[in-house]
Amino acid sequence: MESFLEAAAKRVLLFDGAMGTEIQRLDPGPEDFPDRKDGFNDGLNVSRPDWIKKIHRSYLEAGADCIETNTFGSNKLKLEEYGYGDKTVEFNRNAALLAREVCQEFKDRARYVIGSMGPSGYLPSSNDPDLGQKPLDEISNAFMLQAEGLILGGVDALLIETSQDILEVKLAVEACHLAMERAGKSVPIIANVTLDRYGKMLLGTTVHAAYTAVSDMKIDAFGLNCSTGPNEMAQSVRWLSEQGLPILVMPNAGMPHNEGGKAVYRMGPKDVAMALGDFVAKYQNIRMVGGCCGTNPQHIAELRKTLDGTSTS
Repeated sequence: MESFLEAAAKRVLLFDGAMGTEIQRLDPGPEDFPDRKDGFNDGLNVSRPDWIKKIHRSYLEAGADCIETNTFGSNKLKLEEYGYGDKTVEFNRNAALLAREVCQEFKDRARYVIGSMGPSGYLPSSNDPDLGQKPLDEISNAFMLQAEGLILGGVDALLIETSQDILEVKLAVEACHLAMERAGKSVPIIANVTLDRYGKMLLGTTVHAAYTAVSDMKIDAFGLNCSTGPNEMAQSVRWLSEQGLPILVMPNAGMPHNEGGKAVYRMGPKDVAMALGDFVAKYQNIRMVGGCCGTNPQHIAELRKTLDGTSTS
């Protein structure tokens, strides 16, 4: 099987869509979570692996080349909130194996498992009395243990995603390299940041500064995900396409709208597919696309059709 990076060099790879909203569609109750810890979505890997497999499978059936592990909140600091901190490596390893098991059901072409690594829950660059005071070595260690588990579980790449603090991104990238040394295996690293509609991270870092800060840290791709829809990403995507690294673009299904206390995303499958198809047609450096909040298997199926028609690589 060709490697993840070999495949991305030859054709635009399609990632999956949102995990959290698909979990909510299954209407989980406290009894579905480990130790009845309501809201512990990553814990469903343990208590309801059939659900997680079903979601993974739905995206692969829709045409995704890559699925993300259900480990967005599975760094050690986050897992400690649910009593699983001392099992971080094992927890992430098993989540990767679960995703791999589903990928192996599909024999038509190569399918890839991407290790999802979301934020630590802290903002080390800030002066916030709570979020800005966590020692940097604790944050780095939390990511290192997560990455080690994902690597041992056989992921094809690590994705640092939905990042809001560029210092945390740098800590996570360094942690991934340390984890590879510990595991005795190298895998590609993708660093994704989250921007507002003005092209800035939460603490004010521009996309230009974010890219510059991590592009020389031996990462293999850089990208954008969450926060906005594709239209608001357009200017940042254009700038990134002129840089050297392969690019991953995973927008929400438009900007969220508050309706009855819930975030509602109004871009349908065809709208998202048209916008991302336009990016792919314009910018050769975009080698991976997918969906974030508000996207589902229908969005990915429409993207599959669009990519098959617009990809020139």
